[in-house]
Amino acid sequence: MSTTLAEQPARVNTRRSSAQATPPGMRKEAGWRKRDRAWGYVFIGPQVIGMVLFVLIPFGASLVLAFAEWDGLTDLTWVGFKNFTDQLADPLLHKSIINTLLLALITVPIGLGLAVVIAVALEKLKTRTLYLILFFAPVVTSTVAVAMIWQQMFRADGIFSATIGKIFGITPPDWLGDPKLALIAVSIVSIWSSLGLNVIIFLAGLQNISPSVIEAARIDGAAWWSLFTKIRLPLLSPIVFFSTIVAFISSMQTFDTVFILTQNAGPDNATRTIVYHIYDLGFGRFQFGPSSAAAVILLVMTLVITAIQFGAQKKFVHYEDDAA
Repeated sequence: MSTTLAEQPARVNTRRSSAQATPPGMRKEAGWRKRDRAWGYVFIGPQVIGMVLFVLIPFGASLVLAFAEWDGLTDLTWVGFKNFTDQLADPLLHKSIINTLLLALITVPIGLGLAVVIAVALEKLKTRTLYLILFFAPVVTSTVAVAMIWQQMFRADGIFSATIGKIFGITPPDWLGDPKLALIAVSIVSIWSSLGLNVIIFLAGLQNISPSVIEAARIDGAAWWSLFTKIRLPLLSPIVFFSTIVAFISSMQTFDTVFILTQNAGPDNATRTIVYHIYDLGFGRFQFGPSSAAAVILLVMTLVITAIQFGAQKKFVHYEDDAA
């Protein structure tokens, strides 16, 4: 509906009156909100761009390549599900899956168990800051440097092998040359590298338990062990569940330690993990189609295992609010 010339000045006057009715403080606050929102977009911009460039685009490209054959130079050829069927029948993929699951089954329970014990030991210690720095140092150290140091220690004349030999009165074991010991060597380095982070997470979880709950249990006569196993550990279970998920996914993605510590995946592919298998197919043999198919298989495995863990957490994860 068109407006007449007589109605237009009335509308202008209405807008002016509404703007004048807004208090100056509210207009200033609205301006701050717009400015804060703009700065928020500026700060998250690099993260969003990095997510798109280094996660979403490679993920989409990997899904496409999983159904094609491509060596990086010639034209791409569609092959349907052939890469998946070939990979599922490949003994090297079977070996990689077994090694990856064994690595996770060794490192996750032992690493988290040690972290809980150390966190409990450090909880009441006044000088725990120094120990936390020592435990956390491997977390912020380059994985390449860590692997190269442990590579020297695992040598037959290295300090670790020599110490083991003296303690048990045996010939120093050849950790990286023996197919039976190579995966254990990788597990030791993985546990040592992630121990500090898990200790800090569990220490924070222990200190976050309500003192009133602990005091009530003590008044009821609970001893230290009963207090830990029946009160503190159940209340720590959400942290344990979170750490288990993170540690398991991290173990499924183990690559750099294997690549540096046991070159060419160790003797007889003893330390060949799924991610190393993906790297070997893609950048070692330029078979990007099968490599992408193996990556999709790893993604499905990780999702299934994580879903199982989320389903099982209802039986062993307890929250303080549930007890109330």
